[in-house]
Amino acid sequence: MHRLKDIETTKAGELMTQTNQQYDQAIERCRDIFLKKTKDYGTAWRVLRTISVVDQIFIKALRIRTIQGLNTQKIGDDIPSEFAGILNYGVIGLIQLELGNSAVEDLPVEEARRLYDKAVELAKTTMQDKNHDYGEAWREMSQQSFADLILMKLMRIKQILNNDGKTLISEGIDANYVDIINYSVFALILVGEGKH
Repeated sequence: MHRLKDIETTKAGELMTQTNQQYDQAIERCRDIFLKKTKDYGTAWRVLRTISVVDQIFIKALRIRTIQGLNTQKIGDDIPSEFAGILNYGVIGLIQLELGNSAVEDLPVEEARRLYDKAVELAKTTMQDKNHDYGEAWREMSQQSFADLILMKLMRIKQILNNDGKTLISEGIDANYVDIINYSVFALILVGEGKH
């Protein structure tokens, strides 16, 4: 009995190590896109208010659902590109919450990178904690579910905004952004494994 438990513990540890590596690889690709766009455009996203960030993510998630339903697309960005965009807008959302009011300002690239990494670290820590409790259940989920869950989180954020940013017992806007980031990473990992 103890040996079986040891084997299960070892397998769970190996899978978590694999997940951490895949997570970091997905984030690295998205960070690279984010930093290149920052060099091209500056931090123009600093003007976005929370509802605008939500709407940007909403557009991308809805496009994923449309492509999934039609099984065809006319614009070049594919589903993985849209999940990467959602991830980066989720990070932008967390950064905007941390910095406070939206502003017309240009952050230095290194400061944008530091803030990006801080937001991603929060998301990864949350993923590790939830993964421990849920046992990598996300690996059995469909791409359609990730798109739907992202849309649900966006609807929650909109409701929180309608409630003047207050919740009675629920998580706040930041926790919803963290989940959106993690759902996007999971989708990208599964796409990379050829499961979607």
